[in-house]
Amino acid sequence: MPLIRWEPFKEFDRFFDDELFRPLSSRLGWDLAVDVYEDKDSVVAEMNLPGIDPDALDISFEEGYLRVSGSRQEEKETKKKDYHSKEIRRGSFERLARIPRAVDADKAKATYKDGVLKVVMPRKAETRSRQVKVRVEKKK
Repeated sequence: MPLIRWEPFKEFDRFFDDELFRPLSSRLGWDLAVDVYEDKDSVVAEMNLPGIDPDALDISFEEGYLRVSGSRQEEKETKKKDYHSKEIRRGSFERLARIPRAVDADKAKATYKDGVLKVVMPRKAETRSRQVKVRVEKKK
């Protein structure tokens, strides 16, 4: 009988790959993936949000995080539909994305085109660290 090497960390990873630990938004069919990157002067966040009314989006900043929330409304129709499959999710969503640098939230601008939300946040000027000598006084 061959020996099988036990790899405890693979078991640990498999545990967290379970359905229970996936984000609720992905379990409900929302793909709220966000790309956060930097260009020359700003930090940019992009999200695919097809079928969302841009006027219904709420975008805010909280302690180093960008918060995007909104909803996709159910179409109201009077005639009954005979669905074979219903995978397009309706309802509210929320996504927090960590912003890696200090940004000027008051000057942030958001655009929505072809189902893509793009939030451009100008970086704050970085304060240069400087060395300061502190004199230690002896107590008498």
